[in-house]
Amino acid sequence: MAQSIAVAVIHGAGIQKEDFAEILIENLQKHIQTRMRRSGLPFTSKEFVFQPVHWGVVFNDKERELWEDVQKGGPLNFTRLRKFFIEFLGDAIAYQPTMRRHQNYERVHEVYSHALKELSQKAGKDAPLTIIGHSLGTVITSNFFYDLQERPQQTDYLTEMLENASSIEKGETFAQFISLGSPLALWSLRYASFDRPIQVPAPQFNTIYPTGKGSWINLYDRDDILGYPLRTLSKAYEQAVEEDREMNVGNLLKNWNPASHFEYVKDKDILDLITEKLIRLWLSVNDSNPEF
Repeated sequence: MAQSIAVAVIHGAGIQKEDFAEILIENLQKHIQTRMRRSGLPFTSKEFVFQPVHWGVVFNDKERELWEDVQKGGPLNFTRLRKFFIEFLGDAIAYQPTMRRHQNYERVHEVYSHALKELSQKAGKDAPLTIIGHSLGTVITSNFFYDLQERPQQTDYLTEMLENASSIEKGETFAQFISLGSPLALWSLRYASFDRPIQVPAPQFNTIYPTGKGSWINLYDRDDILGYPLRTLSKAYEQAVEEDREMNVGNLLKNWNPASHFEYVKDKDILDLITEKLIRLWLSVNDSNPEF
């Protein structure tokens, strides 16, 4: 029986509903089915198992309450823009770690861990893991897997979460990272040297899947003021990220301006590329190399 691929989808900043990933997952499933059948590959719909990571639940209510509170002081100008900043920049500010226990940083990562636990129950505890992340979700992914890879014993919240955890939950089968419109470059400003990226695939991946071929590919639009290339940040990132690929994202109204930041998951070229990467990973872990 072929090994399934576990696919986690993590959203970016802003108020997000629980069903944020439904359209992307549905479109990817259609693309995968078409591509696999066209290539003569067996398709049963069990080859890829998807799981959303809805971390916005940590902040959504607080941001709504904050918006209501700040309006009590009297009328404010540019209300739509202010609301956008609270919902968008508010996530980035609130997520930053503090010295206290059970901070927002930890709570977001707990949501991530619970999503991976659910995914491991559906796809299998040792299934190869792909992360599709957008915007701030790429930063959260980087932080979460850095903690898993570099300091699992030094982080109290991880010690608790990793007790009796599966290989997926431990990040050991993390094979592929597709970052979309990532602002991770901006986080480099927090550090004296930004030279310790996460390892993709994870160090243990090829021990579990000797033929598996994973990678980190970063996609950005030059008009997206929040999405940046990553390989140029340092020698370490040049080695960690297989490719920075510039793509023109969105429709005629959005592909030439900063609104392109919100169009990655709807773009046909992006869907085609993700589909190809997923199928190639599936082929590699199942040690199959037909023409594709």
